[in-house]
Amino acid sequence: MNALSPALAKKRVLVCVGSGGVGKTTVSATLALRAAVDGRSSLVCTIDPARRLANSLGLHTLGNVEAEVPASALAPLGVSPKSRLHAMMLDMKQTWDDLVTRYAPPDKRERILANRFYQSLSSALAGSQEYIAMEKLWELRTQRDYELIVLDTPPTAHALDFLEAPNRVLDFLDNEAARKLLTPALAAGKLGLSLFSLGSSYMAKTLSKLTGAETLQELANFLLAIAPMNESFRDRARGVRELLEAEQTGFVLVTSPGRERLDEVVHFHRLLKQHRMEVVALVVNRVHPMPRPELWEEAKQLTPTRRAKVEETLRELEVLAIQDAAGLAALRAACPETPLIQVPRFDLDVHDIAALWRTGRFLLGDEQLPPPPPAPPVDAERLREPRLPD
Repeated sequence: MNALSPALAKKRVLVCVGSGGVGKTTVSATLALRAAVDGRSSLVCTIDPARRLANSLGLHTLGNVEAEVPASALAPLGVSPKSRLHAMMLDMKQTWDDLVTRYAPPDKRERILANRFYQSLSSALAGSQEYIAMEKLWELRTQRDYELIVLDTPPTAHALDFLEAPNRVLDFLDNEAARKLLTPALAAGKLGLSLFSLGSSYMAKTLSKLTGAETLQELANFLLAIAPMNESFRDRARGVRELLEAEQTGFVLVTSPGRERLDEVVHFHRLLKQHRMEVVALVVNRVHPMPRPELWEEAKQLTPTRRAKVEETLRELEVLAIQDAAGLAALRAACPETPLIQVPRFDLDVHDIAALWRTGRFLLGDEQLPPPPPAPPVDAERLREPRLPD
């Protein structure tokens, strides 16, 4: 048993965070799987469109609605789930459209959905995916009865992308500067905007020359149509914030052992703590274990040529294991109060239910990597210093 065992038993929400390419989707699906097997109805909400995850759960595809994972998918494991497991893949555009359809005034829905500023917001605007992921989490938590929801967050290049992007989207939707600029049209309640309605505003006339009056007209139409929704957006944003800070919510910070990731993950860890969000564990994925002693013994039985090649490979694996051990030591020194869990690098990518289950054995402490080789001393204070801009 390790730090994730009580989290799976007690938390209502687990949010897996970290940069791209470190295995967040696999960790998220594995946690939901283990919770369902242990008796808690669970949902994994993923951002990853990879079909291999759906296939590994016994599903043909994942969509924007919850799909139950058939119990037969777990048959190869020799276990029977004590509760239901569901999975879904967040469709950003569809979720935005559903949000507008549900909350926009009936006479403004089609105008919003057809507006090209909305099209950019719902499909390409920076921070939009993070915002809608949090919206979906809030909806699932408040409107469904799952005992555990595991959210696989979008990959982030910087920690603040995840924490601050929702605020940036809300600021875009309720932009005071834009409202002041477009006051003549908005105050008059006009659906369109002409150069005449801009009056003598130098800034507005300049923008109209740069972007065209038609673009400003669409912006005005969008702001006017979306305005009745702004307060409800902010109410739900406050609800999301309370949910993320709640005692029943925990964060699982996923990373890889490479030294190039260390500054980033330590910075992210520090920000989560500053934002009063509980980090239940640091999961270091794809750790290179030291070659087992028997492999060296087996190599001695080979012909000289093959033995040389095998031993060269084993020495390369030793170097990788030593490098990973140094990264792990640095992470422990920089985040001593947070449990650190290691998952080894497997020979094959996680692509079926058996591989998910094996991942879970390491996540939950059923299996553990052997102790790493001694690592050189690390400068923990250097790693605690923020390396990324706030």
